[in-house]
Amino acid sequence: EVQLVESGGGLVQPGGSLRLSCAASEFTFSGFDMSWVRQAPGKGLEWVASIDWRGEFTSYADSVKGRFTVSRDNSKNTMYLQLNSLKTEDTAMYYCGQGWKTTPLTRGQGTQVTVSS
Repeated sequence: EVQLVESGGGLVQPGGSLRLSCAASEFTFSGFDMSWVRQAPGKGLEWVASIDWRGEFTSYADSVKGRFTVSRDNSKNTMYLQLNSLKTEDTAMYYCGQGWKTTPLTRGQGTQVTVSS
């Protein structure tokens, strides 16, 4: 069974930064493209970013392009999302999962990012 654990969220002021982590287990992490998605209060899931299995190619939603950076370390079975220049509209629960530019069916418990002054 796929296991995913997101961490690194928190409360940050507008313009601040956070680094999220996604620890994966119970599957061959290095063989899968991975994605981050988020869900703001009262809204549906929104795809945020994806990275290919080698970590060579990335893709971002227009809303985060230039501010967020996705990366991975296959030796640690971990994917990361660096969030810079955060805005209040980035407030959401962030999830990770398998797949390229998709909303993963299997996700972890999520990590909450709150951007507020």
